[in-house]
Amino acid sequence: MTGTIINALAVLAGSAAGLLLKWLAGHFSSRLPAGSAALGGRLQGIIMQGVALCVLYIGVSGSLKGQNTLIAILSIVIGAIIGELLDLDRRMHALGDWVQEKSSKLMKNGGSGPSVAEGFVTASLLFCVGAMAIVGALENGLTGNYDTLKAKSVLDGISSIVFASSLGIGVAFSAVGIFLYQGIISLAASFLQPFLGDAVIAEMTCVGSLLILALGLNMLGLTKIKVMNLVPAIFLPILLCMVM
Repeated sequence: MTGTIINALAVLAGSAAGLLLKWLAGHFSSRLPAGSAALGGRLQGIIMQGVALCVLYIGVSGSLKGQNTLIAILSIVIGAIIGELLDLDRRMHALGDWVQEKSSKLMKNGGSGPSVAEGFVTASLLFCVGAMAIVGALENGLTGNYDTLKAKSVLDGISSIVFASSLGIGVAFSAVGIFLYQGIISLAASFLQPFLGDAVIAEMTCVGSLLILALGLNMLGLTKIKVMNLVPAIFLPILLCMVM
């Protein structure tokens, strides 16, 4: 669990830095001449669009790692059915709304901008679906070596600065998702290792990257895909690769 703890703390630290930058930008913009507030709003908008384009790039590059298109299709379809039956999107947003209500004093955005749930879901998926999360957690659980997760922590920490400055405090809560996701994999490493070969990890990365693509499209306002309802699809390649 050492690597997972470091990873979660790195995201918290990066999120804190990003939120501080966001606060400083808002604080000093109020002291600037008239018209600066409008400029700040435009800057935030263009930064969000730029981040969305980066998210799309991550999704496209990861989705190309898949080797079996049929597994990706079946994973998405079956995962969508499971997620819709469980209504994960509604539950996640309800949790986000509850957290947002409790942390309203920290938000200070008057209800504008991305919600806690948006930041949490976006950051959690970006930080959890990659191969480094799975391989690093397995390596840490089986051997105690956490070099892979240390490298991932640096990348996630830097990314969380950018995402927190644009998506808000919800990004910080993704540290909980990272801790649970990678922690469970590390603790169950001896059981999961036989089922997580290179092919399975490639297909999980492919499916997860398709979800990241959906996140990017949502951030650009082009779609309103309930990405959380597709999350079960990420884990289905473990079963499908055994029978196909």
